[in-house]
Amino acid sequence: MYTEHLHTTDDGSSFHEDMTKVVNRLPTKEEYRRVKHLVLQKPNEPPIKDDQLAKSLRTCPLLETVVLSGVPDLTDRTMVLLARKAINLRNVDLSGCDQVTDVGILELAAKSLPLQSLQLSGVTGMTDPSVSAIAKTCSRLVELDLCNLPLLTPVAVRDVWSFSRKLRTLRLARCPLLTDKSFPSALEPSLLEVKQKENGHDKPLPPRPVTWIDRLPPLVLRHSAENLRVLDLTSCGITDDAIEGIVAHAPKIQSLILSGCTMLTNRALESISKLGEHLDVLMLAHVSSITDAAVVKVTRACGNLRCVDVSFCRNLTDMSVFEFASLKGLRRLSLVRIQKLTDIAIFALAEDAICLERLHLSYCDRLSLDAIHELLRSRRGLQHLTATGIPACRREGVERFSESPPPTYDDVQRAAFRVFSGDKMAALRRFLDKEEQRRRDAETRNIPFKARSDDRLDLY
Repeated sequence: MYTEHLHTTDDGSSFHEDMTKVVNRLPTKEEYRRVKHLVLQKPNEPPIKDDQLAKSLRTCPLLETVVLSGVPDLTDRTMVLLARKAINLRNVDLSGCDQVTDVGILELAAKSLPLQSLQLSGVTGMTDPSVSAIAKTCSRLVELDLCNLPLLTPVAVRDVWSFSRKLRTLRLARCPLLTDKSFPSALEPSLLEVKQKENGHDKPLPPRPVTWIDRLPPLVLRHSAENLRVLDLTSCGITDDAIEGIVAHAPKIQSLILSGCTMLTNRALESISKLGEHLDVLMLAHVSSITDAAVVKVTRACGNLRCVDVSFCRNLTDMSVFEFASLKGLRRLSLVRIQKLTDIAIFALAEDAICLERLHLSYCDRLSLDAIHELLRSRRGLQHLTATGIPACRREGVERFSESPPPTYDDVQRAAFRVFSGDKMAALRRFLDKEEQRRRDAETRNIPFKARSDDRLDLY
């Protein structure tokens, strides 16, 4: 990501570096005054301790990028020190640093640093005040990762939508307290007032227990998030209303990740279709209520889609795959455990999906080896194919072309594992070509055909 520019003497020794990047180690004394990018991403042996890091940071004033996810015992003390010493800090990654709390994050926000990227996934001690402070004070922020924060509520996320107007990437995956109230309302302010007045004349509903989150008013914004391009809401408890509001407020989203948002229905996809040609990545795994009709609408409205995941969407059929195949830029498609798929869908991909590079078909039980053979023969650009759990792929001779299963798999999982990539896909295609030739020769000579695991063309 970053390059090093070295000025050397005739004997090759360095006397100045415009930019120094230190990776998976602490800077030396000679590098203290020159290091700009400190990346501690992988746990070292022995691991880098928080005390050691704090000692180094005291004398590194030029830091611009800091990745500290490889320091598991990072504390607020070190974060406060970093915020006070590194006045040019632009990019901070604290992913997984679960001992950091609001104290350290609030210090980052208080110093008016020129932060552009802040990744706080898994910083489980964070609460709303930290996120609100970041949204209100870090005006240059273009990337914000708030995944896996169990204490994050709609209050702080509403501040992000209200104040962080330059954001291009916002990740909120697996935050269990987030609801529709976290996101902009689709109603215009004037329409909202009319609706509230109308509701005031209706017969009141019987009282029911509500939380303080339910009592939050709709989030009405008078600006739009024109810069937002990537939004990750994996496994958030949102409904179609939230998607409607998001699309109305951020009309140029390119990557929308909604996997695990199980309450979404076809109405959400109708809203998504309004993103049109802007949308190129759509992840809908486990959104099991959607049907072919909604998929048809999205694919026809969003012709630039290049990556789609509809795994575990049990209501989809071959019709959805026909629409995906018609997308001329489609490169990655995941259809895991869509058990209504048949060979006809695979033939459509073989014929029309000219740019397809990665395809996931695991546990699509009805597919045959003939359909997969046709796909391999027609789509020479295909680089990766997963076919785990497909009964047709468990026949003799096919397993030897698969990648090795992970060592943690048990015997049953290892027996079902079928993942093909790179040269092994070409080898599998050649094996199936030879088998087809043997079958034709056997039919010509009226000899019973028997599948084999070798590559020979002999009939016996």
